[in-house]
Amino acid sequence: MLLATDLDGTFLGGSQMARLRLYQLVASHPDIDLVFVTGRGLEHVLPLLADPTIPQPDYIIADVGATVVHGGTQQPVFQIQDDIEQIWPGDRVVAEALAHLPHLQRQEVPQERRCSYFCEEHHIDDEVRRIVDRLDCDLLFSAGKYFDVLPRGVNKGHTLTRLVDHLGLDREDVLVAGDTLNDLSMYETGFKGVCVGDSEAGLLASTADLARVYHARAPGAGGIVEAFEYFGFLGSSGIEAELIPVTERGKSDLVIVYHRLPYEEFIEDGERKRRRPRSPNGIIPTLLSFFADGKPGSWVAWAIDDPAVGEFEVHTEVDVNHYPSLVAARVALTEDDVDIFYKRFSKEAFWPTLHTFWERAIFHEEHWGVFLDVNRRFAERAAGEAAANAVVWIHDYNLWMVPAFLREIRPDVTIAFFHHTYFPSADVFNVLPWRRQIVGSLLQCNYIGFHIPRQAENFVDVARGVMPVEIRQRVNCAPRFFTYGCAVGLEEMTTEIEVAGRAIGLGAHPVGLDIGRVERALDDPAQKQRIAELRDELSGVRMLLSVERLDFTKGILEKLHAYERLLEENPELQEKVTLVTICVPAASGMKIYDELQLQIEQTVGHINGRYARIGWTPVQFFFRAVPFEHLVAYYAAADVMWITPLRDGLNLVAKEFVATQGLTQGCGVLVLSEFAGAAAELRGAILTNPHDPHEMVSTCYFALNLSRDEARHRLAEAFDSVRHYDIALWGEEFMAAVREHATLPEADTSAGE
Repeated sequence: MLLATDLDGTFLGGSQMARLRLYQLVASHPDIDLVFVTGRGLEHVLPLLADPTIPQPDYIIADVGATVVHGGTQQPVFQIQDDIEQIWPGDRVVAEALAHLPHLQRQEVPQERRCSYFCEEHHIDDEVRRIVDRLDCDLLFSAGKYFDVLPRGVNKGHTLTRLVDHLGLDREDVLVAGDTLNDLSMYETGFKGVCVGDSEAGLLASTADLARVYHARAPGAGGIVEAFEYFGFLGSSGIEAELIPVTERGKSDLVIVYHRLPYEEFIEDGERKRRRPRSPNGIIPTLLSFFADGKPGSWVAWAIDDPAVGEFEVHTEVDVNHYPSLVAARVALTEDDVDIFYKRFSKEAFWPTLHTFWERAIFHEEHWGVFLDVNRRFAERAAGEAAANAVVWIHDYNLWMVPAFLREIRPDVTIAFFHHTYFPSADVFNVLPWRRQIVGSLLQCNYIGFHIPRQAENFVDVARGVMPVEIRQRVNCAPRFFTYGCAVGLEEMTTEIEVAGRAIGLGAHPVGLDIGRVERALDDPAQKQRIAELRDELSGVRMLLSVERLDFTKGILEKLHAYERLLEENPELQEKVTLVTICVPAASGMKIYDELQLQIEQTVGHINGRYARIGWTPVQFFFRAVPFEHLVAYYAAADVMWITPLRDGLNLVAKEFVATQGLTQGCGVLVLSEFAGAAAELRGAILTNPHDPHEMVSTCYFALNLSRDEARHRLAEAFDSVRHYDIALWGEEFMAAVREHATLPEADTSAGE
C-alpha cells in the first residue's frame, strides 16, 4: 500500500504512544510506500529526515504539490516536476504582479514554484483573482490566513495522483491522510482517505459526503491507525502484532550505559576472570556510588564474546558487598566488532574531528554500519534493563546513536547523555558525513551535559544547522566559568532548547576530581619516600613536568619544540631545568599513533643530543603507563606543570596536579593550554596558546621565574575550585539537572483510538 500523509497535525500529531505505534507499523512493513505530502517547502521537511524516530519517506511532495522528490536522495522525480516547472511563470513574475497590494504579506519561508502570503480571506478580492488568473495560476486559501499562488492545476492531490500513476500502483491501495482544508485536493482524487481527529472544520464539512473518506476520532497518528483498521489495510493481524511491546521492561530505575565495565575482565588459563580497573578513572567509582543505597540498577557495557572461554553471561554481579542490587548487563561483541567500532572507526573518524583535526579523519561507510549495529545492541540491552520511566544515562561519543534506538523502543524513559570529549564548532563537526543522524539521535535526549559552556553552545550551533531549534533559556557563564579570559571562554550559554515541540536541557558540568584518592596516595609512606627521593635527585635542577597520553591532540611535539627553543633563547636555564615527560602509550592495536611516537622519540633524542651534559639530561622521557600513586609523587615534586594540548575536552591531569600541590602546601605553577576545557574554570593557571611557539616559550619562562608568593596565591585560587567542585558534586549536579528535565509519564490513550 501507499500512505500519503500531511505532516503537522497528522503524521506528526497525536499522542506519543500513537505516533510510536504508527511509526513502528510503517517501519515493520517494508511493502508500505510512505509519502510526505505537505505545504512546507522541501527545505523545511529535511529536518524531519534527521529525526531517527520518524520513518524515512519514499517520496516527498512539498510546496502544496509544486515539488516532488525521492525521499532518500531529495532529487526531483523529473518526469513530474519538470512538467510543473514548465507551467510556472516564475517567483519574480508572480511577486511583482502582486507587489502593489499592501494587505498581502509574503511568507519568508523556503518555497519553490509557488508564492505564499499571509492575509485575511476578505483580502482575496476580484482584483487578486484577476491577477492570478492572468498569470495562468491557481490560488489556494487555507487555515484562515495562508494564501498560495500555484501553477495552474497543481495541488497536493494532482501531484499525488501523478506519482501514483508514475509508480504503477493500484489506486485502491492508496490511503491519504490530512487535517486541514489545504489537504482537500487529496480527497477529491477518489483515493481512500482519513480526516484525523481534530481536523479543521472546513475539511470535515467538505468531505462529509465523500463515501471513501473516514472521519477518525483519534487525532494525528492515532487517526491513521484507525483508518488502517477501518479500510482493512494490512489486516487485523498485521496491526495487532504491533501492539505487542517491543521489549519487556526491566527493574532498574537508573541504567548507566558506558563503553567500559566497572571492572576489568581478563583471560587466565583459559578462564574469564576479573579485577579492579588498573587505569585511573575517577568517574567509574562516582557512577557506582549512585547504587550504594541498594536500589536496583544496571550498568550496560561491552564484553568480548569468546566461545573458547565458555558461554557468554549477559548478567554478572558487580560488587555484592557494596552494590548488592547492581548488575552488569553485558553487550556481547567480537574482537572484530571492537576493532572496527572502537579502535578504528571511533578513533580514526570521530576522535580527530571532535578535536578539530578533521583533515586527519578517515571515513568508511561500512564502519558506520558496524557503529550503528553496536549502538543498536547497546540500546536494546538498556531498554530491557530499564524500569518504567527510568533514567538511562549514556556516556560519550562512542554511543552517539544509542538515544535514537532507545527512544523508539522505550519512549517512557528519561535519556541523559554526557559528552566527555570536546564538542567542536559547526564548521568542523559538519564535516562528518553522518552529522544529521548523530544530531538527530542526540536530540532524542532529555538532557545533554558537556564539560564547559563553549562545548554546549557549539552543539546548539550544530543542531541549528540540522533542524529548527528554539532557544528557550540562556544563563550567564560567570562567575563559575571564564568569559573572555581564554580561547574557550563564553559570556552566555544556552541551557534549554525546543525541537519539534520537545524541551531538551543543556548544561556545563566539568568533571571533578576524587580528592580522597589523591590524599590516600600522599598518605602512603612509599609515596612520601618517593617524593623525597625525587626532590633529592633533582637537587639544584627545577622540574618541568608533562603528563599525557600518546595522541596528536595533546601537543607533545609542539611542546618539545618549544622546550628546545626555551633552552636556546635562555642558555642560563641549561643544566638548571629538566623536562620530565610521562607519555602513556595508546591502547594496543592503535596503529594511527605509530608515526607520532617515532617523531616524538626522534625529537627527544635530538634535544638530548644537542644539550645534554654529564649529570644533566634536558628531557627525561618515559613512554609507559605510570600508576596513579607514582604520578602523585611527580606532581608533588614538580616546579612547573606544563599541560599544552592543542584541544582537550577537559584535562583531569591539571586538576590532579593542583590537588597534589594544594594538599602538600606546595607552590608549583600550572601552565595550561587555553584550548583545554579546564582553562575555562581553573583560575590561577598561567594560560598559553599551544599554537604559538613564542607564547609557549614566554609563558613557560614566566612560570619558572614566578615569585613563590605569587605562585602560592595562584595555586590557592586553583585549589579552592578543584576542592569544591569535586567528582561527587559533579555527579550530584548532573543528576539534579536530569531530574528537572525528566520525561513525564504519559497516559496511553491509544486504546480509545
